[in-house]
Amino acid sequence: MYFYDATYILVIIGVILSIMASINVNSTFSKYSKINSRTGLTAERVAEMILRGSGIYDVRIERIAGKLTDHYSPKEKVLRLSDTVYGSTSVAAIGVAAHECGHAIQHAHGYAPLKFRSAIVPVAKIGSAISWPVILLGLLFDMSGLMNIGILLFLAIVVFQAVTLPVEFDASKRAITILNNGAMLYPDEIGYADSVLTAAALTYVAAMVTTILQLLRLFMIIGRRSN
Repeated sequence: MYFYDATYILVIIGVILSIMASINVNSTFSKYSKINSRTGLTAERVAEMILRGSGIYDVRIERIAGKLTDHYSPKEKVLRLSDTVYGSTSVAAIGVAAHECGHAIQHAHGYAPLKFRSAIVPVAKIGSAISWPVILLGLLFDMSGLMNIGILLFLAIVVFQAVTLPVEFDASKRAITILNNGAMLYPDEIGYADSVLTAAALTYVAAMVTTILQLLRLFMIIGRRSN
């Protein structure tokens, strides 16, 4: 009991939320990966159609290893589709590919939240790497200035994750609209793809809530130490 810390409950809540979100996205993706679109289009073909239809010709489409490792790199202008998506005709794969195209379209149109997120990536990476060591050193040597620096670095992570939410939700909204308007999926299949993208978006929500809980725990620890 001597080592009991009530703030650990916040850590546990964050872990549970993250696990639940991860299980949900994996199970939802697996479920709709078993349903092939009746259009017969592959995910990379859909991605190509969306990009070209949006007037984007300078973005490459590449295949990468892994499951749900799909992403768009604004710096390289490369849309990478994972092994489970590239070449697949499932509604899940097509939904994921369309979502990543949504990011490419955001980039091409100068979508402000995406530009802001890209700008703070270096600061967020630094915060992720050294915020906790700086805070722990501040606590160890009772240096409030060092603790404040650590918290500011940690806040950069919170800001990054907060701005990620509108970026991800907007990309999914664009994807569903394009798939529907372009008749790349049948009407009933649109709902399946939307379920996959919603499950994926919830992982970002869980990540942000978990980080906020960690920040709250930091304030509680520092406040208790000050008292």
